[in-house]
Amino acid sequence: MIFDHLPALQVALPLAGAALCALIDRRHIAWAIAAIVCFAMPVIAVLMVIQVLTSGPISYAFGGWEPPYGIEYHIDVVNGFLLVLVSVMGAIVMPYARLSVAAEIPENKQAWFYCVYLLCLAGLLGMAATGDAFNAFVFMEISSLAMYVLIALGSDRRALVAAYQYLILGTIGATFYVIGVGLLLAMTGTLNFVEMAERIVEVENTRPVLAALAFITVGMCLKLALFPLHVWLPNAYTGAPTVATAFIASTATKVAVYLLLRYYFSIFGVVFVFDDLPVTPILMVMSLAGMFAGSFVAIFQTNVKRMLAYSSVAQMGYITLGIALATPVGLTGGIVHLFNHALMKGALFLALGCVAYRIGNCKLDNMAGIGRRMPLTMAAFVVAGLSLIGVPGTVGFISKWYLALGAIEQGWWWLAFLIVASSLLAVIYVGKVVELAWFRTPTGAVVEATEPPLAMLVTTWILAAACVVFGLDADMTAGLAARAADVLFAGLLR
Repeated sequence: MIFDHLPALQVALPLAGAALCALIDRRHIAWAIAAIVCFAMPVIAVLMVIQVLTSGPISYAFGGWEPPYGIEYHIDVVNGFLLVLVSVMGAIVMPYARLSVAAEIPENKQAWFYCVYLLCLAGLLGMAATGDAFNAFVFMEISSLAMYVLIALGSDRRALVAAYQYLILGTIGATFYVIGVGLLLAMTGTLNFVEMAERIVEVENTRPVLAALAFITVGMCLKLALFPLHVWLPNAYTGAPTVATAFIASTATKVAVYLLLRYYFSIFGVVFVFDDLPVTPILMVMSLAGMFAGSFVAIFQTNVKRMLAYSSVAQMGYITLGIALATPVGLTGGIVHLFNHALMKGALFLALGCVAYRIGNCKLDNMAGIGRRMPLTMAAFVVAGLSLIGVPGTVGFISKWYLALGAIEQGWWWLAFLIVASSLLAVIYVGKVVELAWFRTPTGAVVEATEPPLAMLVTTWILAAACVVFGLDADMTAGLAARAADVLFAGLLR
């Protein structure tokens, strides 16, 4: 039955699609292949989540080699939630991509863009699905190499510098990760997550295991762009083509967070990581620094795309703050923000892509009065911006509500105050764009601007509308996040 092979298909289909795009090398056909593959991914992910919710975790052994001797894909509610997020975001930008890619990338490179896009998607899905530590590294490299190329395809020559910078720092992060995995292999004798979690109890207080935890933490924090390991992110997001920026911002850092969660809670264990070691204060300080520094720097940016890139540094701080709280409510807030941040930042970057499609850039000074000429596009930007701030009725409020509850539950009222205070900084930089776009007289290219093509506008509004829909009714997203938090705290892998 094909349903028995859904975990393998989740990764194999985009890999096969990437090969077809490379072999055919026709931009329209490549887009069609990428669209078909990407629209199939959410269906597969949702079917697996339904199976997990009704029958328990899925274990898929490759080549008939049962774990721990063979590679296993292990799907539970934690990575099932992430697989849905990555696959949905991968699919939702495809209608937008056809016109956006045609406008930003030379014709002879467009088929290769879709090839690399599918490779990146396969790598991220593989990282989320695998139950093998080294296999996660392999998929990490597949997705990373693809992201370097996606960023380098940007129209600005500075995109090459951004891609190279990310290549260097991404390689360092991956090296730290694989060193940590090597130490764990030496101490436990296995690469399988389940076996590793069972055997690490006997050796958890040894220096190699402590070193492994440190290496994996630094490697993953670099990949997820936690302050001050974020220096690759602003240039990468600014220089990449719009579709690539929206996809990477919505997915790549989230998968790195998942892998960190898996090691902290399922393998090392919550008691060892958060009770025996000073991980909570260290992670909390870095998270708070990111929340404030990212937002503060965003205020002074003159390129709106770069402004949102620094905003992403702040938003990753909220996610890791939920991890640092190390309580079910706090962790629920961090996990649900993975989903919520993908929606709002995806909508914001796509709205900017619509602006760039009409006026050629996203510089703040050149966007004066754009709201009068592109009201639907900028209305979507406002909705997503309000969500970024955390206004009640939006997904951003749901995330910060859970984080504040988690802080108050610990008796840390000062932390709840800082969560609110950091949100007020977002009011400033989002407000700057809104004021300029809606209350200034149109000048330059803006005078002739019109709404983007329907495919781009509808895609943008789907994400913007989702920011409100899941903000008013968070039962599904927050409910799944709460179940994922419970599974992580239970340390369950079977």
